[in-house]
Amino acid sequence: MPLHPQAQAVADFYAAVRTTPFEELSPTEARALYSAGQVPSTEVVHEIRDVQAGSIPCRLYRPSVKTDLGLLVFFHGGGWVIGDLNSHDGVCRSLANKSGHAVLSVDYRLAPEHKFPIPFDDCWASVEWVIENAKSLNINPKKIAVSGDSAGGNLASAVALKARDKNIELAYQLLLYPCNQKDRDTESMNDYAEGYGFTRYRMTYLWDQYLNGNSDDNNPYAVPQSAPTLKGLAPAIVILAQCDVLYSDGKKYAQRLTDEEVSVSLREYPGMLHGFFSLGAFLTDSLRLREEISEEINKILGS
Repeated sequence: MPLHPQAQAVADFYAAVRTTPFEELSPTEARALYSAGQVPSTEVVHEIRDVQAGSIPCRLYRPSVKTDLGLLVFFHGGGWVIGDLNSHDGVCRSLANKSGHAVLSVDYRLAPEHKFPIPFDDCWASVEWVIENAKSLNINPKKIAVSGDSAGGNLASAVALKARDKNIELAYQLLLYPCNQKDRDTESMNDYAEGYGFTRYRMTYLWDQYLNGNSDDNNPYAVPQSAPTLKGLAPAIVILAQCDVLYSDGKKYAQRLTDEEVSVSLREYPGMLHGFFSLGAFLTDSLRLREEISEEINKILGS
């Protein structure tokens, strides 16, 4: 499938400016380069404040003074190696305003300095903190959900699995092109291996940064597709970009959720590339996605 013209322009831009492949940079260099490319959002939200979920830095977005808000705990993408509270500030502002519910963005520790399970443990601890502090946060404890894009989608999937295992009921899970398996030979890994902004080789590199060799391959909290069963998980909203090495991965996970009787709303975006959710300044489909996600959230939460 060809890229949408707007997405093609983004891919061409990436190819022109990224003279050194991401995987050839040190983590420190990659993070600095990524941060330098961020454009601060000017979207106004009723309240934005930095908070500590125990020892984990987070940022809370409240769209109104309402006291019965749902809350989406958001884990940023970046291959477990890059990204922070600022890199996904714009999408968190947008989700809060459009959905009418609060968002908590989590600044989990990054690989390779902090390999699995540390990033996952940070994400799980942030959800526990939200549950324990729902009253003081003016959050409805029955409307807590998890989300993330790419590596953040992996973390959200894993947290949803642990919540089920701990008999904690989440309202839903929002998974944006998640990387939930390590298979390098899927159809989309082959079709979109090069030239679409995010490569098969880079995904392999990032898994190597996050995991401890192959020892975690069968741990569902590291590789969610390896879970023996997905039954009993929170309802899922799964978002896929069709011109993405992770398309087959996300499609397989969504199908498995459906097969195991988990409610799934699957949305696929033709001609879109990996990471398009964060590219609202360049892609009209990114802005459309934010509207459609918010509609899905309010269907589930009933408000």
